[in-house]
Amino acid sequence: MSALEDKKKKGLVFNIQKYSVHDGPGIRTIVFLKGCPLSCNWCSNPESQRREPELAFNPGRCLTFSKCTRCLQACLRGAIIREADDSLRIERALCEGCPKHCAEACPSQGLIVYGEERTVDDVLKVVEQDAAFYTRSSGGMTLSGGEPLLQADFALALLRESRRRRIKTAVETCGMVPWKTLEAASEYLNYVLYDIKHMDAGAHEAQTGRSNEIILENFRKLAELAPDRPILARTPVIPGFNDSVEAITAIAEFLRPFPNVRYEMLPYHRLGTQKYHFLDRVPPMEEVTLDKSVMPRLIDAARNILGDRVEIVK
Repeated sequence: MSALEDKKKKGLVFNIQKYSVHDGPGIRTIVFLKGCPLSCNWCSNPESQRREPELAFNPGRCLTFSKCTRCLQACLRGAIIREADDSLRIERALCEGCPKHCAEACPSQGLIVYGEERTVDDVLKVVEQDAAFYTRSSGGMTLSGGEPLLQADFALALLRESRRRRIKTAVETCGMVPWKTLEAASEYLNYVLYDIKHMDAGAHEAQTGRSNEIILENFRKLAELAPDRPILARTPVIPGFNDSVEAITAIAEFLRPFPNVRYEMLPYHRLGTQKYHFLDRVPPMEEVTLDKSVMPRLIDAARNILGDRVEIVK
């Protein structure tokens, strides 16, 4: 693929976040791509899951129809409903294909569109704004999602063009993609963050909607393909799913043979709950909390196997 073709390649992006220090080495810009093959019950980015743009409604920002009717007038499909109390409701069955019109009309940003088609060149112009920070900190761009490699052509074009512009790259992946996609991306990656959620296929499928065979096989291949490239394996610690010494021990044993792999456990949080409501969805784990006493035991269990390869989340 030529540089010109890569620059023009389009994909669906729902956020570009600057100055991150948690998603790869140094200071990074994270590019979030829409779509995910999994449906994890604990997902904190529900706006990432579907592959099409979505309209969200934040009632705390809405002026109500008693003061403003711009979105009502802008909606082309009659999906914006005026309730008896002058509040707004989105008729989801009618809302498709054109969410930007009403969102652009909203003066208070009560309506938000998650997902915008952007070119590689457009995205990298934003990323390059912080090139000085990358140079000083060994940072760069991280592709995230959802699952960024689900938009394979766009993600690969982003990675290739980043390499041409000497921007270091990383990817956050769940590994549920064809191996040929991951293999192609590998050539342009300096760093990989890879989710390993559970070693039991049945338990994995029950909580994410998919089994883990492809994920684990892809991880083995990727770790062996470039044994000098650092990989950070990550486990979101979820109550009732993998918050046991047995579950974490099994993951650590799986990772033990790969010296280029470090390991990090991320305690469950509910920071994405509000976004489910904005999208008129019910958060699957809204009332669940993680016992704070669990993490030290799990860290000790992992360190018994991986030693100082276990990262501590601060």
